[in-house]
Amino acid sequence: MKKITWIIYSAGLFLLSCKENKPTQKAEEPAAATAPVGNEVQLTPAQLKTAGIEIKATENRDMHTVLRVNGVVDVPPQNIVSVSMPLGGYLKSMPLLPGMQVAKGQVMAVLEDPQYIQLQQDYLMAKSKLRYLEADFNRQKELNESKANSDKVFQQARSEFEGQKILLSALKQKLQLININTEKLSEETITRSIAIHAPISGYVTKVNVNTGKYVNPTDVLFELINPADLHLSLTVFEKDLADLAAGQLVKCYTTAKPGEQYLAEIHLITRNVDENRSGEVHCHFKKYDKQLLPGMFMNAEIELQHANVTAVPDDAVVKWENKHYIFVSAGNNKFIMTPVETGTSNGGYTEIRTDITGKQVVTRNAYTLLMKMKNGGEEG
Repeated sequence: MKKITWIIYSAGLFLLSCKENKPTQKAEEPAAATAPVGNEVQLTPAQLKTAGIEIKATENRDMHTVLRVNGVVDVPPQNIVSVSMPLGGYLKSMPLLPGMQVAKGQVMAVLEDPQYIQLQQDYLMAKSKLRYLEADFNRQKELNESKANSDKVFQQARSEFEGQKILLSALKQKLQLININTEKLSEETITRSIAIHAPISGYVTKVNVNTGKYVNPTDVLFELINPADLHLSLTVFEKDLADLAAGQLVKCYTTAKPGEQYLAEIHLITRNVDENRSGEVHCHFKKYDKQLLPGMFMNAEIELQHANVTAVPDDAVVKWENKHYIFVSAGNNKFIMTPVETGTSNGGYTEIRTDITGKQVVTRNAYTLLMKMKNGGEEG
């Protein structure tokens, strides 16, 4: 009886012992992955493979420091021409519209006015009178040399002849101002109309008149632009002007097509700073493109200094709460989120100014680690 009682008592102790140890055994079971602690995160091999994480050692690269600015496409003043007519007149015909292309010498408009007729008449009459005065001058000169007339008569003939030459020359210049060729002018070719020719090849940007309107000598009829010398005018803050020099490479693009880049180089840097504490930098395009139009807004990147720096792929850098981080490998699929100071970015790489020499860092899908860490270790 005692033996049976002892067996029952021992069995009860054994069952009680098993019941008390069961939670302890459950607590000691290993988790699938360690939950993030502070700035650390650990993945299982399966999670590492699924996330596509890549780890590489840091490397040094030759990188340019890039200054990002903006500006507009412009043309130099000598490539913008305002067209007017010195003597004015009534506009007889004009086929132009803004945006049309014109060639140098092309007829842009035709004007009419009675004063054109009068000017041609005055020139032809002055030319005819000059022939008479020239003959009279030569005759008086011969007579004076033979003492057949007085010096006074000869001097008067010479004065009239020289005065008429001056008058004829002045009338010739006036006719040339209104594009009349005096070499072909005769009584049969007198015209009441004159043509306005394009002074340059380019595009019409402004048309300020219409057919039938009387235009004054001070009126600007048309405005032309020659786009052959388009340049980029950039606005640069004064603190950055000292870093610029003629010949530096500029990459620029429009807001509408950021992926389509144009190459230019700095040609001229203005030597004054405006009220906004900025200066103007003129750049010449390497190649003319008809898609570039005067007044078009452009963003630009100017390559400054060339340096050998520590750099990582752009995908290795994550941003959290306005700070930049990278993930440094600590072994055993564990990664440490490390704050860094970044520098310039170009060519798919970002400069790291914080000393991370010899470190193994996550170079691909670093944001996967960031999301796992900030989501409290939820499996992805």
